[in-house]
Amino acid sequence: MSASADRLPRLLALVPYLMSHPGAQVGEVAAVFGLSEKQLIDDLQLVWMCGLPGHTPGDLIDVSWDGGEILIDNADTIARPLRLGVDEASALLVALRTLAATPELAQPVSGGASGDALARVTAKLERAAGEGAATVSSQVAVDVDAAPDALPRVREALTGRRRLSLRYYVPGRDEVTPREVDPMRLVIVDGRTYLEGWCYRAEAMRLFRLDRMLGVDVLDVPADPPEGAEPIDVAQGVFRPSPTDELVELELTAAGRWVAEHYPCEEVAELGEGRLRVTLRARDEDWILRLALRLGDTGRVVSPPAMAEAVRREAERALALYAHQS
Repeated sequence: MSASADRLPRLLALVPYLMSHPGAQVGEVAAVFGLSEKQLIDDLQLVWMCGLPGHTPGDLIDVSWDGGEILIDNADTIARPLRLGVDEASALLVALRTLAATPELAQPVSGGASGDALARVTAKLERAAGEGAATVSSQVAVDVDAAPDALPRVREALTGRRRLSLRYYVPGRDEVTPREVDPMRLVIVDGRTYLEGWCYRAEAMRLFRLDRMLGVDVLDVPADPPEGAEPIDVAQGVFRPSPTDELVELELTAAGRWVAEHYPCEEVAELGEGRLRVTLRARDEDWILRLALRLGDTGRVVSPPAMAEAVRREAERALALYAHQS
């Protein structure tokens, strides 16, 4: 917290807070800002040396903390609280709308209407942030997809601790598989809603996208996941490569660098001018084909040669179809 990059925003927030809370105690303010009392006093000593150009006593902020009571004066020029920038406010509004669409928050919690509370907070933030942020954030679609009857039945199974029978579409193999799953929780990753549970077909924890559930039945069987079943870490996304997956090397332009941030890579090398060479494991050929086509001219598959050739053929086929339709 002592780095200048952290300290400047804190000081800019500290002065308006002290102006609106005259006589606040050192311990109280330190707790509000998550500081020790020593860190707060170090900040106050720096504030005491700030002010308008001229640096005479009449130009500088006057602050004292004798007896633990903080008094501040001559700080009117920066007393107004900081406003969020358009990008900051937009990101916060999108996050609030995502929360409002989260299944767990769609119902009242602990006797209160959590959805209503989120709506009120969102409306207040839109008014405070101004028209620009509201317009930008409204152009971002927040859509939590689900098959028509999947969500209520999954909720029923979670509430009643019952096993689920699923007909689940696997796009990588283009097939529908039957599954029996002991549900554990609902999670949202990258804007998609997933059921996490113990899959008896895979004999492991799995994530199932609700919009890929073609059939959902609640069984009259208690959910009883094995003792060692642990939640899946989704902080870095859903995809988790296997050591047996094929290694694929890609070259990415500056516009394609997002691949290195979005997917687990085994090697990442800078090529200059913002370009990257990355090595990652592909779960199957269809997956790497989709990724390569999505990249377009911002990336290309270098190896293995057979995979690069498959991408070339698929791109030519797609272009032929496009030319035929136009």
